[in-house]
Amino acid sequence: MKNIICLAIETSCDETSMSLIRNGEEELATIVLSQIDIHANYGGVVPEIASRSHVENITLVLDELLKKTSITLDDVDIIGIANAPGLIGSLLVGLQVAKTLSWLLNKPLIPVHHIAGHIYAANLEQRLEFPLIALVVSGGHTELIYMDKDYSFKQIGNTLDDAIGECYDKVAKILGLPYPGGPLIDALASTGKDTYQLPLPLNDNTYNFSFSGIKSAVLNLVNQEKMKNNLIIKENIATSFQNRVLEIIVKKTIHAINEYKVRNLVVAGGVAANKELRRRLSEYTANNNIKLFIPSIKYCTDNAAMVGSAAYYAYLRNKTADLSLDALSVKSLYQE
Repeated sequence: MKNIICLAIETSCDETSMSLIRNGEEELATIVLSQIDIHANYGGVVPEIASRSHVENITLVLDELLKKTSITLDDVDIIGIANAPGLIGSLLVGLQVAKTLSWLLNKPLIPVHHIAGHIYAANLEQRLEFPLIALVVSGGHTELIYMDKDYSFKQIGNTLDDAIGECYDKVAKILGLPYPGGPLIDALASTGKDTYQLPLPLNDNTYNFSFSGIKSAVLNLVNQEKMKNNLIIKENIATSFQNRVLEIIVKKTIHAINEYKVRNLVVAGGVAANKELRRRLSEYTANNNIKLFIPSIKYCTDNAAMVGSAAYYAYLRNKTADLSLDALSVKSLYQE
């Protein structure tokens, strides 16, 4: 089979990113333009500002991408686009560019679900092996997924409320930490002690998660400590919080590995960059002869390289779209 070069586009939130990926595995070039510094001023992503920034920068990102390699638009075989889920205004900017390029170049348009992209980020450095369990942990998602082959997804667990990344950011805000708070909580937790009594979130035998309760517990704890004029030890709260949520995430992931009898684990999404989560799962998989697929930090957060990898395997399964393709702020990965 001939080599397939994918021009991939990712604008689902606040990163404007484009990438050139060969055969779903080889990254030829990637540009990621982050808006974190802009949104930090507001304590979170402002959708209108995010979409406006995408409009201002997306053609510049394309120009910069093409300058990084000898690849031209004529060499591109398919156009991969993350069209769901995400911020609708942001998604529409990337989708319009993808449609335009697909029409101009007469190349197939390949829609990619954002979660599929995160899973296939791990494929860029090590070819995925099946069957596997994928743990997707990010600002918008906390899911356990079973895959028996490429581009076949079965959700076995999901969050019932807040995603884990969202919970980290909210706890950080309660502690007075700036946005994005997740990495700061992780860093603080590495220096603190587990001294605060916090509940284990949804400690049951299902594969589902719930983090709204522990977020509320942290808020109540901080308010009570303030009322008592007690010193609030932020690093200890961070440690206590992180220990509880990671205990549940790791416990349910191990449960899934054992019940589905797989020897491969993918960890994906922005929270896959969490050092303590990586340490715990690395230790477990090493001690139990499980192969761990976890992307480098640069592939954990939103990027177009992951979209390009996923798009290739979607293309092999004839998952193409015409120019009526729409962007969707909410869409299940498991809808065919």
